[in-house]
Amino acid sequence: MTDAETQPQVLSREFQNILLLVGQMNYSWTNTETLLIHFIAGLAGVDKETATVIFLTLNTTRARLDLVDRLAKMGRTKPSAKEEILSLTHEMVKVLRHKNRYNHCLYSFDDEGKHAKTILMRIADTKSGIKIGKTQDLDASEMEKIRESIKTIEDINHQAWTLILKYEFPV
Repeated sequence: MTDAETQPQVLSREFQNILLLVGQMNYSWTNTETLLIHFIAGLAGVDKETATVIFLTLNTTRARLDLVDRLAKMGRTKPSAKEEILSLTHEMVKVLRHKNRYNHCLYSFDDEGKHAKTILMRIADTKSGIKIGKTQDLDASEMEKIRESIKTIEDINHQAWTLILKYEFPV
């Protein structure tokens, strides 16, 4: 190993800002995702403690969202509540895809810690082969998309609380 390989990488202010935004998006999402506990409690007709056990037993966000969707679709849910809840979870799924893009990728940048990119860690099958490692520049446009996702998550949080209180789900 050369000295350059053993030296810690110095991150540019630009890349540090990207990491801060991704961290803020994750924090906002986690805070909002836990509101699903109240939906589970209200829709399943259980107390908040039981809903928390159910929430924690389901180890993926997708499973938690599927559960809330399925409970909302049951015949005992008021049609207006069903529509509002399904609309909310649909919005959550959309922003979740964007959030996950930044959580399930590698980050790459040049020797100066600039010109950041994401490298998607997915395999895309084609007719005759596979493609891996799709890259996306983390430019000003992408930074703005992350900020928009954070704003969307905040809006979802407010909408969720409105529905939780409106339908008197356990809090």
